[in-house]
Order: sequence, then C-alpha cells, then structure tokens
Amino acid sequence: MEDLLSMSLRTLAAYAVVFVAMRIMGKREIGKLSIFDLVISIMIAEIAVIVIENVDEPLAKGVVPIFLLVGIQLLLAWLSLKSRAFRIKMDGQPSVLIRNGKVDREEMRKQRYNLDDLLTQLRERNITNLADVEFALLESTGKLTVVEKAEYEKERRKPSASSAPPSVSPASSSAPAGVREVRYEGLPIPLIMDGKVQDKNLEEIGQTRFWLKKQLRERGIDDFKDVFICTYDHKGNFYIDKK
Repeated sequence: MEDLLSMSLRTLAAYAVVFVAMRIMGKREIGKLSIFDLVISIMIAEIAVIVIENVDEPLAKGVVPIFLLVGIQLLLAWLSLKSRAFRIKMDGQPSVLIRNGKVDREEMRKQRYNLDDLLTQLRERNITNLADVEFALLESTGKLTVVEKAEYEKERRKPSASSAPPSVSPASSSAPAGVREVRYEGLPIPLIMDGKVQDKNLEEIGQTRFWLKKQLRERGIDDFKDVFICTYDHKGNFYIDKK
C-alpha cells in the first residue's frame, strides 16, 4: 500500500514537472515537431517513466535531467532564431517532391518517400490528380505543403450544376485520335507505379496491358519501365511522368 501511494505521488509530481517543462519550451513543441524537438520530447517522456517506476530513487534524479533537456532546447531554439544557417542544420530544409507538375524521383528516393505516401497525402488535401499540382514540398516537420496550378484551382471553385461526373467526349479528351475511350468514374487510378504495371487497376477499368502499351506508344513511350507513374481519370486523361 505504501509503494502504491508513493508511485501515485511520484506520478503526479512527474506530470507536473513534464507539464511545466512543455510550457517552458513553448507552443512550438505541440504545433510542429522537428527532429530535435521530437528527440527532446521522447527523452523527457522516458525520464518521467523512470522517475515513476523507481520509487526508491530520489525524485530529483529525474527532475534535474528533464530541466537540463529543457535548457538545451531553449538554448538551441535561441541559436536558431539568431542564425539561419544553424536553423537549417538543426531542422533541415523543405524538399521539393513535385516541381512544375513533375515528380522529382531522386528527391523522393533521398527522403525515402514512396508514391503511395505522396498520393495519400494529396488525397488528404482533396487533390485527386497529380496533374493539378504545381509544387509539393515536404517540410522539415514531415508535413506536405501543396500548391495547385491556378487553372485547376479556379475550375475546382466553380459551382457545378450536377453532382454527376462529366461525360467523356472525343473533343474534350486528351487521348490521341483513333484510341478508344474508357469510361472510368472515380479518383484517378494508377496504372503504372515505379515502372510496374498495376494489373489489378487495369482490370478495374476493363483494359489490358496491350491497351496500355498502345496508349504509351501514342505518347512516345516504348517500355513500361520508362514510366515512373501513370494515372488515368474518368475524363479519359492520362498523367504520365517518365523516369
């Protein structure tokens, strides 16, 4: 019973110490975490757990390291405010994943960021087509900032007369003359990712690799492996980014 009471009191004390520490470090720790901020937060949490569990150790053995970490964080935050070079070294710089509508494959590889991650984050921002994106920047906090192309932004803001998807006509489609249109209604569907054909997605639109090969050849591409990503939307438009 005594141990339980001691642990309860240490838990309350640890909570108070961590609460004060986070308030001292400021709202930045809550709103966005850089790599250094994340490390500091994890270390404070781990020390707090040790303080709670080791009831035989003085509480000061946990409190002192916590406020030492707080002091280090405040010092580095002050240096970051004074020096942009230091801030870049600590937090890093944003990485451009899409520039002028083209996916930067090399930068994605450096950041270990795959196409599924990119498409997911775009959909979370109600962007369904890569062709709508002018720039996409991966911030040092891990957040994706997206700038849409102006013409698409205006088009998306126009009120629609009907919620039904628009019909596809040869005049409005970007497919070459003589190529049969496919009616696919929904989000743009990836047909090729990282040079690999997504056969299941082809089946969903009722088409084959032969059809896809023909589409690519009409656009001057002979091999699936030359394509980084290829998507197809319900209007019959392709988005193709070559390696």
